[in-house]
Amino acid sequence: MTSLEIDHSDRLRPPAPRPLDAPLGPLRTLWALRKNPIETWTKAHFELPIVVGPTILGPIAVVSDPAAIRRVFLDNSANYRKDDLQKRILGSGLREGVFLAEGDDWRVQRRTLAPLFTPRTVASFARATDDAARDLVARWRRLRAGRIIDIQPEMGRVTLDVLGRTIFSDGLGRDANTFMTAITRYFLTLGQLDPFDMLDFPEWVSRWSKRGNQSALDFFNEAVQEIIDRRKSLLAKDKAAAPRDILTLLLEAQDPETGAGLSESQVQSNVLTFIGAGHETTANALTWSLFLLSLSNEWRERLAAEADAVLAGPVETYAERLIETRAVIEEAMRLYPPAATMSRQAIGPDDLAGKRIRKNTLVMVSQWVLHRHRLLWDDPESFDPRRFLPGAREKIDRFAYLPFGAGPRVCIGASFAMQEAAILLAHIMRSFRLDLKKNHLVTPVQHITLRPANGLPMMLRHRGQPSG
Repeated sequence: MTSLEIDHSDRLRPPAPRPLDAPLGPLRTLWALRKNPIETWTKAHFELPIVVGPTILGPIAVVSDPAAIRRVFLDNSANYRKDDLQKRILGSGLREGVFLAEGDDWRVQRRTLAPLFTPRTVASFARATDDAARDLVARWRRLRAGRIIDIQPEMGRVTLDVLGRTIFSDGLGRDANTFMTAITRYFLTLGQLDPFDMLDFPEWVSRWSKRGNQSALDFFNEAVQEIIDRRKSLLAKDKAAAPRDILTLLLEAQDPETGAGLSESQVQSNVLTFIGAGHETTANALTWSLFLLSLSNEWRERLAAEADAVLAGPVETYAERLIETRAVIEEAMRLYPPAATMSRQAIGPDDLAGKRIRKNTLVMVSQWVLHRHRLLWDDPESFDPRRFLPGAREKIDRFAYLPFGAGPRVCIGASFAMQEAAILLAHIMRSFRLDLKKNHLVTPVQHITLRPANGLPMMLRHRGQPSG
């Protein structure tokens, strides 16, 4: 399916690659994995609880059974470590942070970082997000009626603004547009599957696919390090004058058991991780939410009405009261999960969903597959936010829906991301109507995160303006 289709019951089925009848051959698999990994899945992956077999990457088990996923990520998680392929793809930039850390190192970092994302701390950042949303609305109001804007970079720009108010509240030290471009290039480059990575070449062998983007990688790493150094200097000179944002909390964080802080490399890796979660994935979740809302007048009106009611109240409780807005975001992350794949490597043998898993097998959970699996969802290809409204949301198995991961390693900033996305989306829906540019083909493509391949050009109208 490559374009919008509506079935006979008028349920919206947004675009997605058609599952293959059979696996591709080795060379075609390599090409597809580099071009767009979600185009490699077969019908069997969407219909069976587990698919195990040899591949060009070695033995792989693709698991979609919730009980088996629970075993991998929770009950028997000690038997499953972050795999080498994942570490090679994500590179050294994230390696020292909580996302890729293992064993005791991960446990120490997780304990140390947990206070940064308590409900009280997250709620304290709601006003900064609200201010960024209001600035976005004011900027869009100055645009002429019927203006076509690309929503994808627009969402990147506003989520970067939120980062600037919550992580780096004394400024980025660089031009915001240049910084945003560097972030995008950084994560797109990380997400490229180089043949040398897939064929297990040693890390000292240069990856040709990343050479062209090295300047963006260097710029981004240098910019982040400069921000950290500037803040450390301010804390040393006048601690009381330093902003009480996430960066300060990160630099001051201590393990509650040992009192030890994070190393300099751990701080930088975690800042990069927070930028990825707070900018790239949140921006993509909002982009897909706005695309899906452009297909449904019903949900557009429901969210606008909810925003009218909720945004008149206290900002600290916006996120918890934007119930239908959150349901749309969750459905968007089901259909277009910002992070579309998780993987682990089996340290020893195990049994999953009735299949024997051998030592060193790569165990993969694809949110793209899981969230559209025919055994787990009613009409999985359709856009229906009712799945996530109270009364229905509770019936979804905890391990059937994993936009933020699973088990002890679930995304530490999930509540921050949902608060940010809900507040931003509510302000947009209260003020504007967005319609997809005529004849624009929307194609989801995976490069670590899932984004529309050719952007998302949409016509901007003020709410209440005729759509003729």
